[in-house]
Amino acid sequence: MAVFTLADSSQTDGLGQSLARTRPEHAVVHLEGDLGAGKSTLARALLRELGVRGTIRSPTYTLVERYPLDGGGEAWHLDLYRIGDPAELEYLGLDSADVTLWLVEWADRGRGGLPPADLQIALEVQGDGRRARLSAQSSAGTAWLQRLLKANDFTADS
Repeated sequence: MAVFTLADSSQTDGLGQSLARTRPEHAVVHLEGDLGAGKSTLARALLRELGVRGTIRSPTYTLVERYPLDGGGEAWHLDLYRIGDPAELEYLGLDSADVTLWLVEWADRGRGGLPPADLQIALEVQGDGRRARLSAQSSAGTAWLQRLLKANDFTADS
């Protein structure tokens, strides 16, 4: 596990950019945190760094937004806050083989209907900034977290 203090939104963006630069070819990220904790901000910065151009919409009302990635594949950004039951995921058509990156907000509401996380990121408001706690959930997630820490873009809290 690694914990980062993000003093402002530019540091949240920086973490998203660093995650994009160090990510594995296929990855599932579960984003946790209260409303306004910075989940969509982090996802937007990650997607932008992966080459997504144009508007990057929050999937709050659409539930899923799909983005083609440079080099092939797609990133899917999901917000499951409005899901009442994991069975509702059936209607979203989440079975595409083209998905190389899953960014899932409120993943606990879709338990059993989602691929397991490689990396779990919990965000919380801390003063004017955020605190991010990253936990590897798979061997791919462990390797990703190690690459992130070696990139020296951020220093984990002690």
